[in-house]
Amino acid sequence: MILKDDMSKFTLVKRFPPSEPCSCDICLNYCRRPGWWSIEEATRAMEASYAGRMMLEMSPELTFGVLSPAFKGNEGEISLQIHAAQGCTFLKDGLCDLFGTGLQPLECRFCHHNRSGLGPKCHAALEKDWYGSAGQKLVIRWGKETGLFERHGLILGGE
Repeated sequence: MILKDDMSKFTLVKRFPPSEPCSCDICLNYCRRPGWWSIEEATRAMEASYAGRMMLEMSPELTFGVLSPAFKGNEGEISLQIHAAQGCTFLKDGLCDLFGTGLQPLECRFCHHNRSGLGPKCHAALEKDWYGSAGQKLVIRWGKETGLFERHGLILGGE
């Protein structure tokens, strides 16, 4: 039996299948701005000891957060625009360290020069996934594991 939460994750992967690898200028520009993992993918990345190479991106309204690969120089922190020009921490010499590991973010695998205009749909679906309680529980776990909350003097409710 497939539960509703399991179905939504299945649907994300099915709706946004991987594209063919490409290193053209358009696709490489997608790689410079870190794409988002699904909650399940971010969990696996944390279990593979990549928590320290993630960053927390907050929604404009500050109502929820999303874990993504960090900008270089922004690892283990809240996302800061000042680091955006440094690109993704996993992008080395025009290649992604996560490619082929099973840990590359869904958004990164999906976006491609042949899929013009479809990236925002993928991004919006991932945003919806992270907005729920499972996404926010993972953000809290990550914040505790990386020491982000302690470094910034943040106190979580109930603690």
